Amino acid sequence: MSGADALPTYEVYAIRYATRDGRRAENFIGGDPHDAPMPLDYYVWAIVGQERSFVVDTGFTAETAQRRQRDFLRCPVEALKLVGLDAATVTDVILTHLHYDHVGNFDRFPHATFHLQEAEMHYAVGRYMRYRRLRHSYEVEDVVGMVRANYAGRVRFYEGGAELAPGVTLHPAPGHSAGLQFVRVNTRRGFVVLASDVTHFYENMDTERPYVTAFHIGCMLEGFDKLRAAAPTPDHIVPGHDPLVMQRYRPPRPELEGIVVRLDVPPAI
Repeated sequence: MSGADALPTYEVYAIRYATRDGRRAENFIGGDPHDAPMPLDYYVWAIVGQERSFVVDTGFTAETAQRRQRDFLRCPVEALKLVGLDAATVTDVILTHLHYDHVGNFDRFPHATFHLQEAEMHYAVGRYMRYRRLRHSYEVEDVVGMVRANYAGRVRFYEGGAELAPGVTLHPAPGHSAGLQFVRVNTRRGFVVLASDVTHFYENMDTERPYVTAFHIGCMLEGFDKLRAAAPTPDHIVPGHDPLVMQRYRPPRPELEGIVVRLDVPPAI
């Protein structure tokens, strides 16, 4: 065997924990001529293997949802139990970046090592946070919490791509933030690319119109190329906030309709 055939395969899940209303013009740099609804969903992801499992991002809390006027549907940490993971025993959490909706609840994972691009930590504590436009996407207590976790020896930093385990790799794609990364996972349908905020919606990538929260627009456009290069087909790329994910993929069980979908099987539509 060679390539992906020689690697272990993982089950991969997207868990929807919050949502908010939005308009098309709010989701593309430069706006959009169509004044139509375009809501965002908020997800965490679970990579479940026979020998090792990973949580990808940790969502935000009900308190943060209330303050930021998001519709909080369920606790993302508790929802991990729906796919057989318990935060109390999770050993590996991949943080795609440190925006509020990706690192809240970090303290609910007492035994986890956090996997993060070093550039993201520098960005979150560095000179650019003096600008409200850029710091708005961060919760200062989450950032301070990651600093404390680093002092406790619980953050593993990367400068570029890395293999965390056979079949699970990290890929830096800055632009939306300075240290954003996405995750590629080997599954029974081939490599699935968890894009996180490299592309919020399918349409951001498909039309090469990045999302409005931006640190570097050129890098955001290059991020779309990196997603395509990492995936066997566009159907293997899973955007970070698109409600279409819940429509295109099937739930693992009927009672989880609208809550959890399985990404290691081909999309239904």
